[in-house]
Amino acid sequence: MAAQVLRAGEPLRKVAAAHALFAAWEEGLPIGTQSPQLADAPARPQKPILVDPSQTKRRRLGSPAGRAALLHAVAHIEFNAIDLAADMLARFALDSRIAESSRHDFCTDWISVVTDEARHFTMVITRMRELDVEYGDHPAHNGLWEAALATRESFAARLAIAPLVLEARGLDVTPAMIQKLDSHKDKQSADVLRVIYDEEVRHVAIGRKWFSEIAKHESTSEVEQFHRLVRKYFKGALKPPFNEPARTKANLPPKFYEPLSKI
Repeated sequence: MAAQVLRAGEPLRKVAAAHALFAAWEEGLPIGTQSPQLADAPARPQKPILVDPSQTKRRRLGSPAGRAALLHAVAHIEFNAIDLAADMLARFALDSRIAESSRHDFCTDWISVVTDEARHFTMVITRMRELDVEYGDHPAHNGLWEAALATRESFAARLAIAPLVLEARGLDVTPAMIQKLDSHKDKQSADVLRVIYDEEVRHVAIGRKWFSEIAKHESTSEVEQFHRLVRKYFKGALKPPFNEPARTKANLPPKFYEPLSKI
């Protein structure tokens, strides 16, 4: 069922598949015994057109169109996040480094992330429609899935890069976005981002939890392993300022990320 989420290209079908997975798991869906065959990339709608990140326009929030463009960028992140969580589950749930006694817990965690991200995407596109914009009306970039592709052969690297670098970055930048939306009297959009921000803290914490489990299995220092993997799989330094309170709440202390801001 996680693979079915990845194979659903049309946005509402992907959302439905994500929620169906969660519902089936709640009803006792068993864990399979063989990982599914996965394509290098999930199914995608014809739009948005994917471009280089340098070609995406800067979003000024002083107008409804500018705020809608910001929300479109957030929607694209959340759409990719559905697939990132589904791929984590489909690709790594049967990995031998997860103890048999922990496998159910791993599936519970990542299925909850899949359905959270689907709900976030729905919240954002609903607000976008109130601003007369549909998902696909603006170009977007493929940076998130490129990170997934680069780490598809390494469980530890996927955990390091997806939740602990990319999602943690969301904790850094979202409060300023909320503040700007509030300053422009767009409480509806700001409230959507508040929900996403609060729940992404838990997602980062889930990433840290399973990264720690892998490090224990491999008898390595998780901080040293994290630094090694980020230097190998992530281009450049991590960008301060960091939202230390939110990162700490997600059990991601400064010793993980501060040294990587000085590469």
